[in-house]
Amino acid sequence: MSILKTIIAAAVLAGSMLSLQAQAATIRYIPTDVPKDKYQVELVRFLLSKIDHDYEFVPTQAKTMVISRQISEIMSGNLSFAAISTNQQLEQDLRPIRIPVLKGMLGHRVFIIRDGDQHRFANIHSLVELKQMMAGQGRFWGSTPIFESAGMPMVTPPKYGSLFHMLEGGRFDYFPRAIHEPYSEVASRPELNLAVEPNLLLVYPSATYLFTAKSNEKLAADLERAFNLAINDGSFDQWFYSHPLIHDALSKVRMAERTIIHMENPTLPSSAPVERKELWLDVDVATKTSASPPDLAGQQLVRTSR
Repeated sequence: MSILKTIIAAAVLAGSMLSLQAQAATIRYIPTDVPKDKYQVELVRFLLSKIDHDYEFVPTQAKTMVISRQISEIMSGNLSFAAISTNQQLEQDLRPIRIPVLKGMLGHRVFIIRDGDQHRFANIHSLVELKQMMAGQGRFWGSTPIFESAGMPMVTPPKYGSLFHMLEGGRFDYFPRAIHEPYSEVASRPELNLAVEPNLLLVYPSATYLFTAKSNEKLAADLERAFNLAINDGSFDQWFYSHPLIHDALSKVRMAERTIIHMENPTLPSSAPVERKELWLDVDVATKTSASPPDLAGQQLVRTSR
């Protein structure tokens, strides 16, 4: 009888170990058709193609999650990764892969304004002048404390969707958006009298990282290794600047033709790899990208926009 119990116990243990191994090789992701949200999944797939791996991608039931839920789902093991704008608290709670997945692009902001209001922005050339205008920001967004620390006047409703209607209704003057966001947002709301402001670019240091659970060190280490391989062989730059989301944004924004206004970001952790110039958006390359996707394989890029 004791031998039988021993055999059963061994079988249960072996099954548990196999289950844990299977779980460790599973990447749970949010299935979505939203281009800016799909980007992070496509990036992880691209990165893992650089190394030998046995990961299986498994979609979550939810097709959308707010950032706070993504964080809690990662911590509980129900979500394997997310691309989130970093801050000190987030880096304490999760495991960051400290390579900016958007090359700092989230800190390059153009404005959605009321169509017909362009003349109000035509003579703005500095942060002091921009402070004469009222911005609209989400109440719980990671970018909102950055605007607050700079003394930018703001309206901060809790719901993202309400900002577009409040802007059209005159509750504030401009809605700062990362350069890959505003054109599709305006196009998807043709009933609103909105436009993208064509001449200004607000720039502040920003790093969006891939985050995993601290307990998921294997995935974090694999992503980190793959990311550095892709950077060193030039394939990440080629993939990034040729990606439809990025290429479309840079083509429309025309960064080199805009007046750049700089703003500080005191929420950026000191651990951000600002010394690695190849990790950040390059204005010269971005300008060339506005004409056609560049062939950047093997090139070392120099960041000039930060």
